[in-house]
Parts: sequence; C-alpha cells; structure tokens
Amino acid sequence: MEHVDVDAVVAAVARRIATGLPVLTREMTEHFVEVIPEFRHDDAVRELMVSSTAANLSAIVDLLEHGIAVDGLTVPAAAAEYARRFAQRDLSLEALLRAYRLGEHRFVQWALRGLGELDLDARTVLAAAAELGARTNRYIDQVIEGLIDIYEEERRTWDARSDAARAATIRAVLAASDLDVGAAEETLGAPLRGWHRGAVLWAPEPGPEMRAVEADLVGVAGRVPLSVLAEHDCLWVWWSATTRPAVRPAALARLTAAHPGLRVALGGSGAGLAGFRTSHREAWRARALAELRPDGPAVVDYDEVALPALLAEHHEDLQAWLRRTLGGLAAGDEATGRLRETLHAYLAADRSSSEAAGRLHLHKNTVHYRLRRAEEVLGHPVTEGRLDVEVALLVCRHLGWPPVDPVAQASTAASAGQAGDAAVVIARRAATSVTAASSAKTGAAATPSAARTAGWSSR
Repeated sequence: MEHVDVDAVVAAVARRIATGLPVLTREMTEHFVEVIPEFRHDDAVRELMVSSTAANLSAIVDLLEHGIAVDGLTVPAAAAEYARRFAQRDLSLEALLRAYRLGEHRFVQWALRGLGELDLDARTVLAAAAELGARTNRYIDQVIEGLIDIYEEERRTWDARSDAARAATIRAVLAASDLDVGAAEETLGAPLRGWHRGAVLWAPEPGPEMRAVEADLVGVAGRVPLSVLAEHDCLWVWWSATTRPAVRPAALARLTAAHPGLRVALGGSGAGLAGFRTSHREAWRARALAELRPDGPAVVDYDEVALPALLAEHHEDLQAWLRRTLGGLAAGDEATGRLRETLHAYLAADRSSSEAAGRLHLHKNTVHYRLRRAEEVLGHPVTEGRLDVEVALLVCRHLGWPPVDPVAQASTAASAGQAGDAAVVIARRAATSVTAASSAKTGAAATPSAARTAGWSSR
C-alpha cells in the first residue's frame, strides 16, 4: 500500500476549510448566541465576538496548513480584547471557555467532513482524523490558558476601578452635610430611610481575600448588605432594615473563623441618613481602638467600647484624669495591674466577690485580699466615686496603662516607614468624622448626576 503523508492530508483539509471560513464563522457565532446567553451582546460587542471567532479559526487553519508549533502561539488580538470585554461586563469566565470547547467540537466536525471528501484509504483517514483532533485541541488548550490570565487580570483591574468609583461616591455622601435623604438614596441606589448598622472589616497583610469575605456577608444579618471594597484590605459594610438590623454574633464568629486574620469593627444602629453616617463613624472609632491591641478579639462592637473609644481621642486630658481618679492604682507595674483587673471584675459583677472570683478563675480569698489592697492603694473606699473609678478601670482595660495614644502610635508607624494600620485608621477616622462638614463646604459635592458618573451601585 502506498504511504500517504499525514501532514499533507491535514494541510489539504485546512485549505478546504479556509475556502469557507466566512460562512463557517457566521455559523459558529450564531451557534454561540443560540446556546450561551452571555453571548447575546449589543451590536458593537457582537462585531468583536465575530472578529474573535474569525481570528481563532484563521489561526487554527494556519496551524494545520503550515505545521506551526503550538508552543509559539499567542492569543489573537481580537480574542484577547473580547475576553477583556467579557470581564468588564462581569460575564462568567466559564461561559467564555464553554464557547471555546463548543467551537473546538464544531471545527473538528468540519475537518472530518472535509477529510471524508478526500479519496483516502481507511488507515490514512483514521491517522489524519486523530492528528486534526489533537492539533486543534492543543491550540484550544494553549489559547484558553492565555485567555484565563487575560480575563482575570482585566477583572482585577475593572473591579479596582469600580470599587474606587463606588468608594468615592459613598465618601461624598458621608461628607456632604447639605445632602437630603432623597438625593442620597438616588446617589447610592439604596434605601436610607430605615435603620442601618455599619461595619469596617479589614485584615493585616497577608490576610484573607476581601472579595471572598464580601461574598460571605449575607449570613451575618440574614440579608445582603451594602458593601464596598474601600481599600484592597478593607471593606465598608452597612446592613439595613425597617427595624434595627440584628447582627448575629455566631455568624460573625463563623465569618472570622472562615477567614483567618479578619477583624471586624461594628458601629451602633442608627436611623436614616444621619444613622447611616454615624454608624460608619462609630465603626471607624471601634477599629481605631481595636488597632491598639493587635492581639485583641477579632470582633469589636462600638456599643461595648464607646466610652474608651471616645476618650482615647483626648489622650493628654484622659491620662491626667486617670491619674487623678485612680491615684496609686495608676502605677504601671504588673502587681498594680492585677489589682486594677480584680477591682474592675468586682465592680462589673455588681460588687460580688464570688462572681468576680469565677470570672478571674481565682480563689475567693485572693479576690478579697486584692480588693483590700486596691482600696489601700486607691486611698479611699471603692464606693466613693464608684462611677469614675469604674470608667477609669474600663479605659485602662481597653487602652492599657499608660493608655496608648492612637495619634502618637500612628505618627511612629509613619516615621518608621510602615504602612501601619494605626496610621490608616487615624487618617480615615479624621477624614470621616472630623472633616466631613468642611469637605462638603469645599466642594465634595454628591449630586445624583455626579454619583451616577462615579458608578455607584449597591451589592
């Protein structure tokens, strides 16, 4: 039997396909539109889809006809741009890859049809068919690998642009003191007349992927929140409802457990536009306090730390008042620290030494001894000025002794060249809670038209 060159047969089939490429391109694109909903585009993107399909078909034909090595091939320009448009429109990568596999299947069918039209023996037909399928598959695999990189890179770039626009819009709403609730609702595309509870979620580097965190937020309060990735490692979140949103502690615990390193600062509940803004400021104050204790709890609730958080903003006056109120209990040694801890537990337990002993895992006699010693160091019975003493002990518990100065800590981090969270917290808190009104007066307009330009939408 005469030997037939398989490469020559493959090239002959490729030339047959090339003569009908315009018709085959139209047939394939119509098939995509019919079976894949994501391919039903407007005219401009449809033209790009056709160009992408034509470019891929032409590249496969050239590869088969001229024996071009797959390793040296890159994604055709039109196909790369079409993948970017897919990413920009938040269309799924799976749909795009499905089209490539459907296209591969249809192309091989065309090739087999063309192969059947040649006068060849069965052995040659089988060998050529195998080669046509293998080479086409290698091309598709090579292009898909490049397309995934192109799509994901564009998705990251587009998400960053969208997040920046949304964050700019919401900052404007937070800052514009002359914006009424109706205009603010139109700006954000979200209702603001009910109740809101804000939160700030962040993670030191390296931390969890914040987009994955964002996807898991629904379970925290049983509803989809308004959220924006304000920075690559920081989410702003609002849960809204007609009544006070109920944030579930167990759900928050599961969230932080599922994303190691994640920290959450909750603001209090507030109504209307004012509550929307206030809860956000409170969440930032809670974060500022949490940042002072990196080894502290993963979740900090402003309602539980409001007093220390507010007092921490007046560090010098706070330190003087603490020394005056606590007297000898303001000493910085470890033994005095234990006395403060015991006295705080005793007062928090409504002056029950038994309950305080249980909380501290101490013998009751040890608690009695420390309480007597604390009163001696304090210089008067704890019943005198109990409220002041209890507040002072609460502040020491959260800020330590001597109390940490958030502003000084931020300055130290900045001078050391660190992108420290403390510096970020102070800057953001100042921008949100201190300069909001002045920003509005100096041109931080938040008109509905400006917001639409910025591209804000709720998630």
